Amino acid sequence: MKVSVGFNFDGGVMAWDDLAEYARAAERLGVDSIWSPEGWGFDGATPLAFLAGKTSTIKLGTGILQIGARTPANLAMTALSLHSISGGRFILGIGTSGPQVIEGLHGVVFDQPVRRTRETVEILKKAFAGERLSYEGEHFRLPVRDGEGKALRLSAPPADVPIYIAAMGPANLRLTGEVADGWRGIYVMPEHADVSMQPIAEGAAKAGRTIDDVDLQGNGTVWFTDEPEAAIEDLSTRLAFTLGGMGSRQNNFYNNSYSRAGFADEAKEIQRLWLEGKRDEARKLVPRELAAMTHLVGDDGAVKARIRAYRDAGFNTLNIAVRRGATPPAELGLNDRIALLERVMDLVGQVNAEAGP
Repeated sequence: MKVSVGFNFDGGVMAWDDLAEYARAAERLGVDSIWSPEGWGFDGATPLAFLAGKTSTIKLGTGILQIGARTPANLAMTALSLHSISGGRFILGIGTSGPQVIEGLHGVVFDQPVRRTRETVEILKKAFAGERLSYEGEHFRLPVRDGEGKALRLSAPPADVPIYIAAMGPANLRLTGEVADGWRGIYVMPEHADVSMQPIAEGAAKAGRTIDDVDLQGNGTVWFTDEPEAAIEDLSTRLAFTLGGMGSRQNNFYNNSYSRAGFADEAKEIQRLWLEGKRDEARKLVPRELAAMTHLVGDDGAVKARIRAYRDAGFNTLNIAVRRGATPPAELGLNDRIALLERVMDLVGQVNAEAGP
């Protein structure tokens, strides 16, 4: 199993110079890839251009670029630029985001997200192959109308750029298995991974391949602590926002994902309380087992057991954030982050050794 890491700048979490040093340290430690987020702050692509000049071997992924904010051709141009700048280390991670961001921030109607994703990927693959971008779809038509426009071929050299999809719903998961090189799994519990992996396998079979052809990425916070109960309590209260506030009443993909994993009653009640402003009640209602299964918490032995659970569930890559000690955790300095990452890499190495050569 490989390891990947992410980063963010929310609230000034990591300065640019520290980010560069962290990426170089991750590279030295054998981390496979580092991923740049995109929410409603910095974009997900520009930081990777910065890191491309500071590193030499670690892969650089967007986790994820919001497809509603860009045309497919613009996505392709960005991807080919980063592929060239990084010497072929770039991974294009894409996703639909949700209506709150796409409609509220970008002013684009959020509709038929799976169909939009399929058409985007089809156009991306034509662009990466150096083909002329002539396309007839429900969302995209190139050229957009009969007139002065003409179908163009990008002037950037063709390249084999891996495409990863951040999918949560069954239809999008099947599409991921059918057309993508990787899956960015978010808040996926190893004990219930089959809820997501089965649709991926179905999609892969439809395309004449298997789920082994898809890099399956799970994620979680690694929190080293001698007080796991307190850490789980903290993570549970944070999970209330994910279940209640990460989306609208009609579209909360995280809530839907936990519901499909067998926690529908709890997820819907937490959402109701959160949206009614009863947030303390919502936090208290989150089952502590949800946080325990979603993250990797405890001493080295406990974290190692959770790493093994991800491996045994079929994940190829574990995407992590690191914490340690007190609850709530103090902000980690750069050296602390690197030391904790080294600790995780050692445990992953031990688990990989158990699996044999």
